[in-house]
Amino acid sequence: MSGDHHDHDHDHGHDHAHDHARTFRPDQDDTITHYRAMEIAVRELLIEKGIITPDGVRRAIEFMDGRNPEYGAKMVARAWVDPEYKKRMLADGSAAAAELGIDVGLLKLVVVENTDRLHNMIVCTLCSCYPRNLLGLPPDWYKSRNYRSRAVNEPRAVLREFGTTIPDDVEVRVHDSTADMRYLVLPRRPAGTERLDEAALAKLATRDSMIGVALADTP
Repeated sequence: MSGDHHDHDHDHGHDHAHDHARTFRPDQDDTITHYRAMEIAVRELLIEKGIITPDGVRRAIEFMDGRNPEYGAKMVARAWVDPEYKKRMLADGSAAAAELGIDVGLLKLVVVENTDRLHNMIVCTLCSCYPRNLLGLPPDWYKSRNYRSRAVNEPRAVLREFGTTIPDDVEVRVHDSTADMRYLVLPRRPAGTERLDEAALAKLATRDSMIGVALADTP
């Protein structure tokens, strides 16, 4: 089946290279919302009771901020050179990550493969659930209402704004992340990379290509 399809699973209970400023503007609203106030209150209570410490919170934030797309790219590159690993990764993304020493926690990781007949794209329609353990912090545009709504309703238009044009005979499938499930796109291996080793291939698997808004870089 060709056309735009939304693979939608609403179990949400969320936390959730190009210049996209024209369309995807960072959300600068610092309003103390109900959930933000709850987070502050719970954090301060846990600190007051000695369950956590401010330094522990700081170090946890530093660890999260330090994550980047390197781990996801490592999985992609291995799949490009090892067909058996790719089969295992598509069958069980979490187990495939563990094979490479990557911890995705208790989340279910689902890997979806781009082919010459199918292009996959990831969104979280209710907030910003995202494979942070593999890709680091989500970009501001991923969290924006603009992307979250338009990626579902007009994915081809959104892709074009990222400079990605998908032929009409290729299906575009949008996957909606949930509180306990994350998606990772396995982009198509670029042509002309037959002689590149795994480390060089990993550099071609960009964050945006693993979200599905771009294609993998060419050498």
